[in-house]
Order: sequence, then structure tokens, then C-alpha cells
Amino acid sequence: MKNLIKLFAALIIFLYLTGCDVNEPEYVVDNIPPVTPTGIKVYVGDNRIDLTWFENRDPDLAGYNIYFSYSYNGKYENIGSSPYNYFIDEDAVNGVKYYYAITAYDYNGNESDLSKDVIYATARPEGFNQAIFDYRRFPNNSGYSFGLYSVVAYDSLDVDFFFENYQGTFYLDVWDDTDIQDMGPTNDIYDIPFAPTSGWSTTKDAIAKIGHTYVIWTWDNHYAKIRISNITSDRMVFDWAYQLVEGETQLKPGIVGDRKALEKEWTR
Repeated sequence: MKNLIKLFAALIIFLYLTGCDVNEPEYVVDNIPPVTPTGIKVYVGDNRIDLTWFENRDPDLAGYNIYFSYSYNGKYENIGSSPYNYFIDEDAVNGVKYYYAITAYDYNGNESDLSKDVIYATARPEGFNQAIFDYRRFPNNSGYSFGLYSVVAYDSLDVDFFFENYQGTFYLDVWDDTDIQDMGPTNDIYDIPFAPTSGWSTTKDAIAKIGHTYVIWTWDNHYAKIRISNITSDRMVFDWAYQLVEGETQLKPGIVGDRKALEKEWTR
């Protein structure tokens, strides 16, 4: 019995001297970052770009960091964070192309790699409830110039399209150096993402219908779209969006793809 007591006392002294605590839980260091975000999409507006992506399912997810660059292979700069799977870049400048990438981070500060989707966007100006009038009765107020953001005469050098009431049938007309296409009924001006590459009107006009969106390829190689909200016998009311970058077909969302695929294209 005395030997057992001595052995137990020796064990207590050993635990005391070595600092061991049989009740202290083992501490595990978390150095594993969250999964890299995917499914990123962008929606361009007037001096703003909205971003969304698939929500991460990591149990220790704390939020997301948003980065941008002026080129795909350039340096990416952090422009903000979000606890949710969306972000609005309200500092975007119309006519400037931005590349975006997203990371996810956890409560221990671990951050994922940059997202692999190829995402770019170019914000563009837009306007609402603009009115123009039948060129036969009001020639000086019948056309619109996207470049000037202004109503102009139907025969102005700056006109992009004009409105016509021909014996009760309403038309959107363009001149020979401009193209137009009816994209059909839409819910709002944002429903048409890109300008088409074919299918332009061979007669240089399109029947004007309320609720339809029309894409216009301007004489100076810019793309624009209008959506008609109202028509009367002498005027038409429409919303519009205009891409400032020459030849850029992007009117709403960006391109989603694989960064590696784009790298292959660049190395050819």
C-alpha cells in the first residue's frame, strides 16, 4: 500500500513539473483556406458594375474579398469586401474595362486563391423616359444621338435613329451607314446582354412596338439599345443604353470562362 501511495505521489509531482494538464483540450491550428469562389457574373450599368457569384458552403466562412485589374494578367487590387455573395462597384467609370476576381476568407484570416473565371465588364451610360417625335411633323425633334445624349433632327450628321409614323404604322429608321435589329419583347432595358453579330434589318428600319428592345449599330461603330415604353400618333418614349467603347458588344453582363483557356488563346 505504501508503494502505491509513493507511486501516485511521484506521478502528481511529474505532472506538476512538466506542466501537463490532463483536462486541457488540444489546440488545432486552422490554416486551411475556404474554397475558391465560382460562378461569377457581372451586370453593367451607368457608372456601376454589379457582381454576383455562387455562395460558398464552408462552415467557417467569414466573407469575400473583391479585386479588380485593368488587364487580365495585370496586378489585382482589392476594392472591398462583402459578407454576402454580391458586391456593387460604384466607382466604375463608364467606358473603362475592368477585370474582376473574388476570394473567400474565414474567421482565422485564411484566404482562398483568386477566382478562376474570366470576368470583365465595361460600364456604360443609360437614360430613361426619353421622347422623340414623328419626323414628318417635328423634323427637328425626331432623332436621337447617343454620342451627344441628345435629341437631334432626323437629318443631322449626328443622328443614330429617328421615329416615323407612316400612315398609322410606326417605325424606327436609320440611315445607310447604321444598322438596327428588333430583339423582340423584353421586361426592361437590361434584358439584352450583347449586341447581335448578324440579323440586321436590310430595309434600314424596324416596326416600332411597345415593350420591344432594339439594338443599333451606329455609324461610328458603337453599339446601343433602346426599349420602347410608349407610343402615340406623334411621339415615342424609350429607355436607352450606349456602349462608349468602340466595337464593344457588351451591353449588360460580362463573359464567364476559364482563365486557362484564355491563357492558351493569348499564347498562340
